[in-house]
Amino acid sequence: MSDYTAFKVELTDHIAHVQINRPDKANAMNAPFWHEIMEIFEWADGTEDVRVVVLSGVGKHFSSGIDLMLLASVASELGKDVGRNARMLRRKILQMQASFSAVDQCSKPVLAAVQGYCIGGAIDLISACDMRYAADDALFSIREIDMGMAADVGTLQRLPRLIGDGIVRELAYTGRNVTAEEAQRIGLVNRTFADFPQLLEGVFAVARDIAAKSPVAINGTKRMISYMRDHSVNDGLEYVATWNAAMLQSPDLKLAVAAHMSKQKPVFDN
Repeated sequence: MSDYTAFKVELTDHIAHVQINRPDKANAMNAPFWHEIMEIFEWADGTEDVRVVVLSGVGKHFSSGIDLMLLASVASELGKDVGRNARMLRRKILQMQASFSAVDQCSKPVLAAVQGYCIGGAIDLISACDMRYAADDALFSIREIDMGMAADVGTLQRLPRLIGDGIVRELAYTGRNVTAEEAQRIGLVNRTFADFPQLLEGVFAVARDIAAKSPVAINGTKRMISYMRDHSVNDGLEYVATWNAAMLQSPDLKLAVAAHMSKQKPVFDN
């Protein structure tokens, strides 16, 4: 693992804890954030000792979204040529999208633990995670509409697959705040906790449960669920049949069955 300016990364007992580490700026997403998060999740994806990722923010807030200084620096690059401006902006947007696609496409489950602000770009980020959990003080908002723009880094593409279409439209059109209680009610988060310490304790308990399972089985399960977002039921059935034709030959299956029959807890290789 490298040293990062926008993150802290720790690996313990197969769980990678990835923390956004700009608490003095409410964990706003500055320029280094975007290439570092891609590097971190490529590392997590390719490191066999990582079985689960917990994503959180240091301090009072998960993240207040894209750093306004970053937006200002992009605006300063605009010239008088509309065509060249459009090419430059499109390239930057695609690069930022790729950063969160690295989270979405990570073969390991990613659990987001949210406290305080989760605004704008932070909604794009948690939408790319497998599961989301919140402290009672969490506040969610698709804030881009109040900046005169459409969210463009994944919220409008991923969120409709997580919560109802009408709710997505209401939140995206109004930019209103959503409390942790409402977030759980609409299905944006799985569960809420009284405060941040209890949130981390609860999320790590889920992470440890996942990390104890066969990593081959977890990888296949995530792959199948993700595949079904863009394919028919018949496509998914065909895909899982082909996938498991190989994966059921893993020794993990025999190990799990033997452990179940002997009422022991299995221990799986990476």
